[in-house]
Amino acid sequence: MDNFQEKISNWNYGQEIKADTSLNEVRTADNKQGHMGSPGEVTSTVDQIVNYVPPNASSDYYRIKTVLHHKILSRLNLNAAETMSKAQLGTELKNLIDVLVAEESIQVNHSELKKLIIDLQNEIIGLGPLEPILAEKEVTEIMVNRYDAIYVERSGRLEKSAIRFNDDEHLLRIIQKIVANVGRRVDESSPMVDARLPDGSRVNAIIPPVALDGPSLSIRRFSVVPLVMDDLIKNKSLSQRMAKLLAALVRTKTSILISGGTGSGKTTLLNVMSSFIPSDERIVTIEDTAELQLQQDHVVRLETRPANIEGKGEISMRALVKNSLRMRPDRIVLGEVRGGEVIDMLQAMNTGHAGSLTTVHANTPRDAISRLESLVGMGGINVPMKILRQQISSAINVIVQIGRLSDGTRKILSIQEITGMEGDVISAQEIFTYERLGVTASGMVRGRHRATGVRPIAAERMVTWGIRLDDNLFDPDYFE
Repeated sequence: MDNFQEKISNWNYGQEIKADTSLNEVRTADNKQGHMGSPGEVTSTVDQIVNYVPPNASSDYYRIKTVLHHKILSRLNLNAAETMSKAQLGTELKNLIDVLVAEESIQVNHSELKKLIIDLQNEIIGLGPLEPILAEKEVTEIMVNRYDAIYVERSGRLEKSAIRFNDDEHLLRIIQKIVANVGRRVDESSPMVDARLPDGSRVNAIIPPVALDGPSLSIRRFSVVPLVMDDLIKNKSLSQRMAKLLAALVRTKTSILISGGTGSGKTTLLNVMSSFIPSDERIVTIEDTAELQLQQDHVVRLETRPANIEGKGEISMRALVKNSLRMRPDRIVLGEVRGGEVIDMLQAMNTGHAGSLTTVHANTPRDAISRLESLVGMGGINVPMKILRQQISSAINVIVQIGRLSDGTRKILSIQEITGMEGDVISAQEIFTYERLGVTASGMVRGRHRATGVRPIAAERMVTWGIRLDDNLFDPDYFE
């Protein structure tokens, strides 16, 4: 991997601008091309250098910023910068910008100069235009459709951001920065990649020729401080009674499958539920892209690896599941089953690794079971359907269905217990459900969680573990 100096030295915006180009030359060139309006009009206002310029504005802002950037790189002591803290580098950048501002006779006040320093620092050592969005705690998802079309999700609602990249090349450079930090690559021969940010946020990028309108980037944010069950209760994702049941199920080594659609909160729920695993148990987590933030000390984290440029060196999810069985785990937490590893996971749950947790993409608990069956077939494993269903019914005890509603809120929609087989069909009983009651004038979904009145078989098993649930926990007429 490139060192700090190489990363910074090679960084550019995809524009052929020399470091000795003056800002006046940039303005003059743009004026001649008609970018700035009437011929000969020279723009030197600070707003065009520091503040955001709308997509329909001229390219003057971006070109000026590029020139400043290259001038800084040509004068910055990169060897010294490699050892600097962020604060020290900020001071060094401030000094350099002070000199450049004086040389170019640009009138800026203290607050404008401070913002310019932050913007250029983000470009040099950060993720450029994404840094202000990443600094917002309420942003849960960032979707870059094109370099000039960025959408963010706040409180479950999508909205377009005023921030944009300079061009496709600028966006591609940011993508390459992200994936290089986790030892992955993205290019024309491998145009799709999964990666992660230092805070654990999931990143997916796809570039041409697969992406027709230019590079595309998706970032799913995770809380710096992991959510706990009380947070989910406060957000009304589930009721207190449901939380008590889930906590008891995890503590008593019940194997649980979390089912839901994309963006429904499966990984968040998996992370919260894993917090109830006793700290004296050995946990092995297996993920395509490491996202889980387990708080226990006795945890071994494994991550798949894609093939290199020669098509070699791939470490699949199935290989990691097989290897984890030799690591003496008490619990296996599988980020998501999406291939042939499902059969190894089912066998692990049936052979001494009860209490394991995993997720799957499905719209209902019944669909989740069907998806497990189809994943086994997709893995090229020939198992008679009845035997496969018997294995699923004995391996998985509970299915938790989570969903993202039309108003953007995420709710646990159903908790169902697998009770065994009835003929050739896996039977299940619903313990808790979410009832939709309507929609408010503002578009918010009205509903409530309630018990169905069915007492799970697992409740009797919990007694042997010293856990007794309240009598009213499964009362359908009791509402919190």
